[in-house]
Amino acid sequence: MFRALVVALVLVFASGAAWAQGGKVTVVTSFSKDVTDPLKKAFEKAAPGTTLEVQNRNTNAAVKFIEETKANNQVDLLWASAPDAFEVLKGKKLLDAYKPKATGIAEKVGSYPVNDKDGFYSGFAASGYGIMWNERYVKAKKLPTPKEWQDLAQAPYYDHVSISAPSRSGTTHLTIETILQGGGWDQGWRTIKEIAGNLHQVTDRSFGVPEAVNSGQVGYGIVIDFFAFSSQGSGFPVKFVYPSVTTLVPANIGIVVNAPNRAGAEAFIEFLLSPAGQEALLEPTIRRLPVRPATYEKAPPDYPNPFKDKNLQGLLTFNAELSEKRNETVDVLFDQLITFQLEALKAATKTLHEVDAALAKNDNAQARALAKEARDLVAAMPISDTQAAAPEMRAAFTGGKEKTARQAELEQQWAAFAKQKYTAAKAKADEALKLVR
Repeated sequence: MFRALVVALVLVFASGAAWAQGGKVTVVTSFSKDVTDPLKKAFEKAAPGTTLEVQNRNTNAAVKFIEETKANNQVDLLWASAPDAFEVLKGKKLLDAYKPKATGIAEKVGSYPVNDKDGFYSGFAASGYGIMWNERYVKAKKLPTPKEWQDLAQAPYYDHVSISAPSRSGTTHLTIETILQGGGWDQGWRTIKEIAGNLHQVTDRSFGVPEAVNSGQVGYGIVIDFFAFSSQGSGFPVKFVYPSVTTLVPANIGIVVNAPNRAGAEAFIEFLLSPAGQEALLEPTIRRLPVRPATYEKAPPDYPNPFKDKNLQGLLTFNAELSEKRNETVDVLFDQLITFQLEALKAATKTLHEVDAALAKNDNAQARALAKEARDLVAAMPISDTQAAAPEMRAAFTGGKEKTARQAELEQQWAAFAKQKYTAAKAKADEALKLVR
């Protein structure tokens, strides 16, 4: 397929559909080399004299890097999955508008617009969020097959689940935000914390989750869909499911203000959106969902098609504006309530699983009441959704490399809150367990 892709792209560029002006095109991206390398090679062969320099940073770090280097910008493009990251840069006037010339691109994926209405960034692929699992691992340990987020909160999944920290992964942030938007702030966090109580690990990077599932270090991972699809394409024994509460949003690319090679940046966007560029997304090591509906005619059997598959038509309509307002707050809350308090959360959760098992054999009203109190303590949140999206809360997390005094204060408060609640929950669960043993 790669050779055919190169030939097709040569024709695209030669026809004048897009012209690279040569030189270096610098893109900062959250995508792994498995995704970027094939596209880099194809672009450079189709546009002789042009070099695509790929700088890999997680989404949050990429946004901060662009902000911090704006006075002497050396980056042409941001290329990432999280639309709210592009909204942040758009709001700070750090993206340049560009309307691609490519045709045949869908206006929406699900109910979400593929392109920014003001033209500051363009969707090149669609992304959904869900659960992947290693079939061999699950079969060997006689574990269940998940369908919904809440399944991962059940006792059989304890210590078998992995997720990356949303503060270090834009795609994980979108997953957490999707659960919050689907269930509401309080119920959403309850679900997230109940799942977190079953976690084996919180990884530093999104790639760490599929790598752990592929290798059998853990059984289940909370991931963006193409991690699972590309693992399948590489021969790993993994499966993937979209829970009913999920969303499809475009993965995007946008030109950074004062791009050193504006013409080259435009050419790379046109390449991604060309028929051949969209077909490249079907490569086994990439396996993303193209935004050009006609491309699915060349997709392998059973390849998900958001433009035809009924189960991908009625998903949650993601509110990128709301997500952008509370972006940093949600990330810090996750770290202070989960990442840095994981052992305490797991301890309370493990005991609650033991209580449930004992109650199934020996029902006890007092023990059930204590278990409910414990779960409510685990689910408790230090702030409301209104507070999370308030301008003053957002201002607390704008210190860049240096934390503001307010940020440090909030982090300490939230960590202390979590520690106190989880300790109290464990005590309640222990008391309940004594009543039913």
